[in-house]
Amino acid sequence: MRGYFGIGVEGVSKAMNVGSLFRTAHAFGASFVFTVAAAYARGEGGKSDTSDTPGQVPFYRFPDGESMVLPDGCRLVGIELQDDAIDLPSFHHPPRAAYVLGPERGALSAGLAGRCDHVVRIPTRFSINLGLAGAIVMYDRLLSLGRFARRPERPGGPIEPLPEHVFGDPKFRAAAGRFRAPSPDGGD
Repeated sequence: MRGYFGIGVEGVSKAMNVGSLFRTAHAFGASFVFTVAAAYARGEGGKSDTSDTPGQVPFYRFPDGESMVLPDGCRLVGIELQDDAIDLPSFHHPPRAAYVLGPERGALSAGLAGRCDHVVRIPTRFSINLGLAGAIVMYDRLLSLGRFARRPERPGGPIEPLPEHVFGDPKFRAAAGRFRAPSPDGGD
């Protein structure tokens, strides 16, 4: 799968939920995790994050939404149970994304929600656990951007093998005239 993703929370109140989210993010291959305006006690979160995610992938603490910095080209995706959000099954995940969830007993701040390129909702009747919501979004990302065999029409596993990957011709990204092959003798 091309691209990368990170996931984090704003204004968290339960470190164990964040630990669970971070552990799941680590399992799904997150490139980074973060908190925004949160007093995350890593030791407390470590009780549920048995993989010690902040010790394995970059972990960023932002004091507020305005100070949050993302890599160039990274799209911020809010996960929020609101009527005008995009239903997750209809959402096309950006290749480079940072997902952010609001606090357990609240919503993303207006400032952070305003910075989001997209806001998605998991189509449930009511709010679910923060760690579970993050896991569902990461799983949906994997399903939609990963390379898997097509689902069969009938119940059961795939009946067709995954097709072999076909490599295309090389693509040179250097500007015309600026690329040159190295000389056979190794000199310039």
